[in-house]
Amino acid sequence: MTEHTEHAEYPAVTGHAGHTGHAEHAGHAGRPAVAEYPGHPGTPTWPAEFAERYRAAGHWRGETFGRMLRERAAAHGDRVAVVDPAGDGRRWTYAELDERADRTAAGLLALGVAKGDRVVLQLPNTAEFLQVVFALFRIGALPVFALPAHRVTEIAHFCEFAEAVAYVVPGVHGGFDYRVLADEVRARVPGLRHVIVADGDPGAHTPLSAVTADPAALDGAPAPAPHEMAFLQLSGGTTGVPKLIPRTHDDYLYSLRGSAEICGLDGDSVYLCVLPAAHNFPLSSPGTLGTLYAGGRVVMCPDPGPDTAFPLIEREGVTVTGLVPPLALVWTESAAAGTGHDLSSLKVLLVGGAKFSEEAARRVRPALGCTLQQVFGMAEGLVNYTRLDDPEEVIVTTQGRPISPDDEIRIVDDADNDLPVGATGHLLTRGPYTVRGYYRAPGHNAASFTADGFYRTGDVVRMTETGHLVVEGRAKDQINRGGEKVAAEEVENHILAHPAVHDAAVVSMPDPYLGERTCAWVILRSGAGPVKRSEIVRFVRGRGLAAFKVPDRVEFVDAFPSTGIGKVSKKDLRAAIAAQLREAPRA
Repeated sequence: MTEHTEHAEYPAVTGHAGHTGHAEHAGHAGRPAVAEYPGHPGTPTWPAEFAERYRAAGHWRGETFGRMLRERAAAHGDRVAVVDPAGDGRRWTYAELDERADRTAAGLLALGVAKGDRVVLQLPNTAEFLQVVFALFRIGALPVFALPAHRVTEIAHFCEFAEAVAYVVPGVHGGFDYRVLADEVRARVPGLRHVIVADGDPGAHTPLSAVTADPAALDGAPAPAPHEMAFLQLSGGTTGVPKLIPRTHDDYLYSLRGSAEICGLDGDSVYLCVLPAAHNFPLSSPGTLGTLYAGGRVVMCPDPGPDTAFPLIEREGVTVTGLVPPLALVWTESAAAGTGHDLSSLKVLLVGGAKFSEEAARRVRPALGCTLQQVFGMAEGLVNYTRLDDPEEVIVTTQGRPISPDDEIRIVDDADNDLPVGATGHLLTRGPYTVRGYYRAPGHNAASFTADGFYRTGDVVRMTETGHLVVEGRAKDQINRGGEKVAAEEVENHILAHPAVHDAAVVSMPDPYLGERTCAWVILRSGAGPVKRSEIVRFVRGRGLAAFKVPDRVEFVDAFPSTGIGKVSKKDLRAAIAAQLREAPRA
C-alpha cells in the first residue's frame, strides 16, 4: 500500500460508525465544485482529499477485479470456484474460470468491445454470469447489471442511456425467449452493435461460445485502473426506470472484502447464490464476488425454492447464503415442517433487501439451525450487518452496523438538522464505498446528495446506543415488494397510457408474505364505459414492464382524496386499501 504522509492534514472522519463529527457539512453557502469521472460528464466521483484518505486508511488497496481473479487462480488453481447445477453440474476450478475469462475477454476485444464500453448483462444464475463479468472486468468494459425479470421498457432504456455496444442474454430461460426480447431492443436502439446469447440456439445473434480468442490478444490492451469505473448497477428508483450507479474497483472490492471478513468467509466457505446474481446483495454481501475474494466456492442456484435449494445445501455442503424476507419465511416454514435433507452444513443465513420483521427473524435459528445475519444496504454503497457474535436480541431486532469505521452516518429531521441517538429520522451517509452521484444524472444528484457528498438514502431509521440501525420505513414514494423496488410514478405513467384512464395513483398495501404489494387506484375518463380490473392489468403487462411492477390490485374511484394544497393524498389511499383488506380481503 502506498504511504500518504499528508494524511494528517485531512479533516477528521468518524472513528466509530454513528458518531460522526459534522464540521465538514456545516455552513455551506452553495454546492461546491464536484469531481467527475473523466469522459463521463455529470458523473461525480470522490474528491481527491477523500480518495487519498481512503487509500491511506488501507480501504482502497489498488486492486482490480481482473487482477483479483488472476491472483486467486495462481494461489488456488485446482480449487473449485463455481458450481453450476443447471449446466450439467459443471464445476470450474479457479484456473478454469480465469482461463475462460481471458479467452472471452480476448473475444470481446476482437468484436470491438473496448475499455470503457458499456455492455448490458442480463444473465440468470449460471456459471456464464461469472465468466462474462470477469471477462469484461479484465478489459475494462463496464457491465450494466440488468435482472432476468426486466423487459423491453427497462432494457431498451439501459442500452440507450448507457450507449451500450453489446447486450448479453440467455437463449430461453424460465419459459421466456430472450432472443425475441433482444430483437425488440435492437429495433429500438440501433446503436447496439452486438447481441451475445450465452446458451442454446442463438438465432440471428452471436453465440457466447464464438466470443473467444487467444488470450495473447490481451497483451498491450489498455487495462482498467483501480480508481476507474468497474461496472454500473441499478438503483431501486422512485421516479421511473432505475438510475445507473457507478462503482469502482477500489470501492467495491473494499465493500466485499469487509463483508467477507464480517461474515467469516474463508477458503472453506461455500456460498449458495439464490437471489438473481446481478443484484447487489448476492453480488457482494458477501455474495459471489466476496466468496471468490476469500477463495471459497460459489454454487449457482437455478431456483430459489426449498425443493431446489435444500438438496444443493446438502450435496455441496453450503455454509452461507442470502435471502430476501419473503423467501426466508418460505425456507423456515419448509424446514420446520421437515425436509428430508441434511442442512447442518449451513452456518449463516443472511437476510436483507427489505425489513425482516422481528417475529420472522426469531424463527430462523430454531427452523434452520444456523445463525441469522441481518443485512441492510443499498447499491449506492452503505452496507450494515449484524455481527456473528452479536447477542441474539440484537440480531433479531436491528439491521446491523456499517462495514467501515469511516462510514459516516447522519440521522436528520426534515430540515437536515442532526437528531440524537434513539430519535427517528432520515438516513444520510457517505464513506469509502458510497458513491458520490449517479451516472450522468445531474438533476437526480442535486436532489439525492448533499452539497458535501452525503447520500440521501430515503430510509427512515433510528440508531441504538450500540451503533446498530433499526429501519422504520421509507421516505420516498417507493414500494418494496419483497425486496423488488417498484417506482409508483413509472407504473402510473403506464396506466395513464390506457385510453380509458383519466388518472392513476399507485400505492403500497400491506401483505403478510411480501411485506408490500401494489394497489393502483384508477379514475376512468367520463363516458369511457365499463373497464374491468383485469383489463388494466393486461394492458400494463403488455407494455413490456417487469412482472413485479404490474399492479397486484386495481381499484376504481370517482376522485382521489387530496391534501390541503390540492395534491393527491397517497397517505389516505394507503389507509383506504388497508381498511378494505381488513374488512374484506379479496383473493
